[in-house]
Amino acid sequence: MRRALLALMVVAIAAVAVYWFGLRGSSTPTAEAKPTTPVAQIGEGKTVIVVGDDGKLLGSRTAGSNKKGGGGKQKHLVVLSTKKRPKGDRVKGHVLEEVHVIAAAPPPLRRYITSAKYEKTGVALETATGIELRFGDDREASRKWEAAAAILADPSVTLLSYVDVTAPTHPSVGGEDHELPPAG
Repeated sequence: MRRALLALMVVAIAAVAVYWFGLRGSSTPTAEAKPTTPVAQIGEGKTVIVVGDDGKLLGSRTAGSNKKGGGGKQKHLVVLSTKKRPKGDRVKGHVLEEVHVIAAAPPPLRRYITSAKYEKTGVALETATGIELRFGDDREASRKWEAAAAILADPSVTLLSYVDVTAPTHPSVGGEDHELPPAG
């Protein structure tokens, strides 16, 4: 009886092992690490705190610390509205909303964004030419960027002060104070 029980246990353990390792190689999903992309910075000047697209603080950098091979260029980072290092290892609240909107920006447009702030109407980004892009909150940031890009690409629009995409299906523009960023 003891031998039969021992044989049954060995067979059961072998079956579980085959089942377990067989599944691991076939249909069990594997987690893939997504690298955090730097998109913003806290502070201006010689030393800034770099913030990733997920709001995580990625450390400090100095004006010349990110050069590759001596002649590389630093990645463009948008200046966030907060001036102090947040508690913990990531930004929170309205500053995190700013980061989400910046991270959703199409790369060709992101390079023209200089700063972000949170106003009574929500997230507002400023371009290098002074145009304010108003997003409200960070929900549907991709759709809001599509609406903003469509307005900025419209050849009939040449001067404006702001683009409001808080409602991406009904964007609005106003003013005539600033030129559009160069195409491309």
